[in-house]
Amino acid sequence: MSGHSKWASIKHKKAIVDAKRGKTFTRIIRELTIASRMGGSDPSANPRLRTAIAGAKDVNMPLKNIENAVKKGAGELEGATYEEMVYEGYGPGGVAIMVECTSDNKNRTAAEIRHIFSKGHGNLGAVGSVSYLFEKHGIILIAREGADEDQLMEIALESGADDFKSEEDGFTITTSPTALNDVREAIEQAGFKIESSEISSIPTMTKAVEGKDAEGVLKLLNTLEEHDDVGIVSANYDISDELIEQYQ
Repeated sequence: MSGHSKWASIKHKKAIVDAKRGKTFTRIIRELTIASRMGGSDPSANPRLRTAIAGAKDVNMPLKNIENAVKKGAGELEGATYEEMVYEGYGPGGVAIMVECTSDNKNRTAAEIRHIFSKGHGNLGAVGSVSYLFEKHGIILIAREGADEDQLMEIALESGADDFKSEEDGFTITTSPTALNDVREAIEQAGFKIESSEISSIPTMTKAVEGKDAEGVLKLLNTLEEHDDVGIVSANYDISDELIEQYQ
């Protein structure tokens, strides 16, 4: 649920995703396949593939799985052909939502995402209907335990990070999409353990929702994230941490 900056909710989301290891692996394998198909199988010459491989290692994906996914994308092994789609719409209370998917059946996925929006009291919109409310950023999460904040901040900013936030349980580092790999590599070389890193759509402004609208938004986002073809769900909601924790 990209779009809520508090470490607590991001950390909780990661715990949910990690609990569904099969879905996590599926999402990353699809990204590896697409990245290698579009930019080649050499990570040193393909920044997107390098980011995908780093994400695979974050969740301890076996090296063989990574290699096979890359080879399938490059056409060296047979496998399904995946397409990327981005769906835009609104949830309860006027919250803007972007859903990034990969699928081997675009028509099926489109119909199922539309049904989820409708059932969740939302509306699927046209291309461009909400994307103008978001900007792409690289997001790196690092746990607080054992991390030297001053050293980490210095390394992050000197290697090209745009922002560094210290929160209760850890640190959130924001970069431009093109700087993500450089910043990540500098942090790893300094010996810090990265919890996760990805390029996400971050809202430029948020929409405050409460009560039933807030509950409806959280339910809709959870349902979207459970869909096998969905990779990243971004939303511009502003909901209290208490309600998020209570609902999830």
